Amino acid sequence: MRVLFLGTPGFAIPSLQALLNFSNPDFELVGVVSQPDRPAGRGQKLTPPPVKVLAEQSGLPVFQSERLRDHPDALQFLREKDPQLIVIVAFGQILTPEFFDYPTLGSLNVHASLLPKYRGAAPITHTLINGETQTGVTIMKIDEGMDTGDIVSQGTVAVEENTTQGELEDLLAHQGAQLLIQTLPPYAKGEMRPQPQDQKKATYAPRMAKQDAQIDWNRSAPEIHNWIRALNPWPTAAAHFQGQKVKIWRSRRVEEIEGDSRPSGRPGVILALGPDEIIVECGQTTLLSLGELQLPNRARVSARDFVNGVKPRVGDLFT
Repeated sequence: MRVLFLGTPGFAIPSLQALLNFSNPDFELVGVVSQPDRPAGRGQKLTPPPVKVLAEQSGLPVFQSERLRDHPDALQFLREKDPQLIVIVAFGQILTPEFFDYPTLGSLNVHASLLPKYRGAAPITHTLINGETQTGVTIMKIDEGMDTGDIVSQGTVAVEENTTQGELEDLLAHQGAQLLIQTLPPYAKGEMRPQPQDQKKATYAPRMAKQDAQIDWNRSAPEIHNWIRALNPWPTAAAHFQGQKVKIWRSRRVEEIEGDSRPSGRPGVILALGPDEIIVECGQTTLLSLGELQLPNRARVSARDFVNGVKPRVGDLFT
């Protein structure tokens, strides 16, 4: 069976690598479609997406397009490769029926949530914002909607209290790759029956923007902790301290603090400075320990190094 792979970022790499390593003689990876090279880093050097790099290293033909539906050569590339199945992992574009219905077996997408929950571009981020303790990956058939297609297979993982967006993304990327390889043989033989999603249970996970990163200290400590880990590494939760924007990378929830400090009813105020933590009051008089912070144009540092460098005091305020 001829397979065409569509993907762009690092999340898609484990699935592409799994297909490259797949020893089943019935499957042949015939090409890759990815997004264009983009400027990256401080020098804004034009950089190829990770999927393109791996594909070219593996000798696969690569087609790139900013907007596949408008590219005159996209359908020509599709017809030349003549796939019987398209596999899509974090490609980043909506396909036309002319494209995703071309293969006889249709197109399968690896999505980083347990659909119908968290349809959209940022399922991992919203999973963590909402404090979910379980998530997973879904392999679904592509249709004209956004993540609305029939479910072919799913796999679940537990989400720990301090897991970050980056950590969960890595976990789900590898789980998705494993599930894909387990799913393809029976799917190709017609042994799996895709099931329609329950539309009434659908929730949505829109893409985040940099301006969405500001911490609201009036929220409870559990909510802010979820916010911080959900936005690590991007766009990174942010606050202001002593007139400077501070990125906050890691935190943990605390129930109480030693000594005489007591909640003051001022969300954002520093209540205590520990050996390697800054304890801040949040909404509902809850407590949060900040563990890793970053000033503008500086490296990420531990709370200990932040305290030694910036010299915050009990009573100072994060806003």
